[in-house]
Amino acid sequence: MPKMKSNRAAMKRFRRTGSGKVRRQQAFHGHIFTKMSSKRKRNLRKTTLLHHADESRVKRMLAGN
Repeated sequence: MPKMKSNRAAMKRFRRTGSGKVRRQQAFHGHIFTKMSSKRKRNLRKTTLLHHADESRVKRMLAGN
């Protein structure tokens, strides 16, 4: 039986924390920044935790490594 492959797209977008949760980047931080306040742009740079409903699916995609 061959090894399981991890989903490479998911590997680039998510990473595991020390406690096993999944970190992700914030959305809406790609373009059209002139209308956004500096505070909003600064806060969108931070990572946040993935919602628990999506966690098992993403962990399965990362499991191959």
